[in-house]
Amino acid sequence: MTTALPAIVTPEEWQAAREALLVKEKRLTKAMDAVSAERRRLPMVAFDKEYEFDGRHGKAALLDVFEGRKQLIVYHFMLHPGSDHLCPGCSLVLDNMGHPAHLHARDTTLAVIAPAPLPEAEAVKKRMGWTVPWYSSDGTDFTEDCGVGTGFGVSVFLRDGDRVFRTYFTTGRGGDQLDTTLRYLDLTPMGRQEDWEESGRGRDDPASSWWRPHDEY
Repeated sequence: MTTALPAIVTPEEWQAAREALLVKEKRLTKAMDAVSAERRRLPMVAFDKEYEFDGRHGKAALLDVFEGRKQLIVYHFMLHPGSDHLCPGCSLVLDNMGHPAHLHARDTTLAVIAPAPLPEAEAVKKRMGWTVPWYSSDGTDFTEDCGVGTGFGVSVFLRDGDRVFRTYFTTGRGGDQLDTTLRYLDLTPMGRQEDWEESGRGRDDPASSWWRPHDEY
């Protein structure tokens, strides 16, 4: 495949083109800030049902998953009981989860909850080197109650004393926003090298088809 390279221009022409794009980037940033503000103003719904998860320290209720903090972000991982399929998209997201201290400084806990029994999850965590807190919802209705089905998603919860409320949920392309690998690739001339992009540079693989657990590349 012949790669179509960007046009070669003078430094002055490059700077002019960069500044023209920067106007659009700033406009997009402000639009995203406005959406984030609207997200913060969303109403919330009570999550009063009692769930019993299996975690690293034994049985845990949803309130325990907060680890005493005010906010909780749950990544619903696609790992189901008895399945040997390790979702490459979910794996990519977990590989991009940073040090938890930064979230903790803002009174926020990040945890993974999956339907698979905890021993199956622990084997996956050991293989991939993940240290994020992980809970099994096996035997509960938590995944269904969150509307995740057999897929993945992200739920946000807020604690008011001993009461728990759900404030937000996203799935699908909403997961892109959590994946710094994709964000970095979006900065490059070749992009993600997927067939939905307009660049025509590099490979043109179907969307997400190249994703692998990091030990399978």
